[in-house]
Amino acid sequence: MHAHSPSEHDLPMVVADKETIADGIVRLELRACDGHDLPSWTPGSHIDVTVGTDVIRQYSLCGDPGDRTTYEIAVLKEHQGRGGSAYVHDRLEVGERLRVKGPRNHFALVAAPSYVFIAGGIGITPIRAMIRSVGFGSARWSLTYGGRSRSSMAFREELVSVHGDRVRLRPQDEFGPIDIGEVLAELDDPQASVVYCCGPAPLLEAVTVACGARGIGVHVERFMPSAAPKGSEDEAFELELARSGRTINVPADRTIVAALEAAGVTVPTSCEEGICGTCETAVLRGLPEHRDSLLTDEERVLNDTMMPCVSRSRSSRLVLDL
Repeated sequence: MHAHSPSEHDLPMVVADKETIADGIVRLELRACDGHDLPSWTPGSHIDVTVGTDVIRQYSLCGDPGDRTTYEIAVLKEHQGRGGSAYVHDRLEVGERLRVKGPRNHFALVAAPSYVFIAGGIGITPIRAMIRSVGFGSARWSLTYGGRSRSSMAFREELVSVHGDRVRLRPQDEFGPIDIGEVLAELDDPQASVVYCCGPAPLLEAVTVACGARGIGVHVERFMPSAAPKGSEDEAFELELARSGRTINVPADRTIVAALEAAGVTVPTSCEEGICGTCETAVLRGLPEHRDSLLTDEERVLNDTMMPCVSRSRSSRLVLDL
């Protein structure tokens, strides 16, 4: 299975602590219901949390990877969301049990002599864990952290007090949007540096374009899907399920996941926008048309995995490990 293959850990957890840490942001500490150690994780990992009855949401782990007793997440209340964050903020209580899956990592920290971290809003959550990992090693690094206002920026005081002038706070009401050109201009050796960015789509696009123009390696994590590929026409195709030998027709106007569900085959999903990785499935034969916002260009060329919630097939038949 592909390196991004979802973990199968199903973790009954309990809310051990809940506190408001910024405007519209609560921090949760989660522990195993049985008190056992939790699966290990690396910076950039997230977990799938079932909130309420059946709403699954992804939250980046933002605590200490060395602490096997607790998972720490921070949740922004999304006023335009689908109810998951509102439940966490308004109804979730300490002592309540949650179903959690993971952790999985689509935003892994690569080894490099120099890092530039750029975070926007709640995008600080995976970056906080990365900084904890590299913060006291030999690698050079800096963080530029933006938000609507200081009061909306989680962990701002901790980051500055622990790491000093390596951390620059850039609240928008004081500084305007983050000046990406200014941040990148300070690099001693752009080719030896790696940029990690997490936050709203406009910030990710600006960072991606600026890094591409300078030949700087960049890793981004999206909360919203990137634009759909131009010129993609939806066509019907056949889907073969390798484990059962069944063949299912996927009409032009229906997603793979929807066609599978209509045939009684359930694939775990969450975002249904190609950004979370919950539905990632191995491709055994055929040529997928990738429409996710998760796989890298190198991973897409391999064509050994796909996100069936949004992606389709370039070949008339696609064989999946289902």
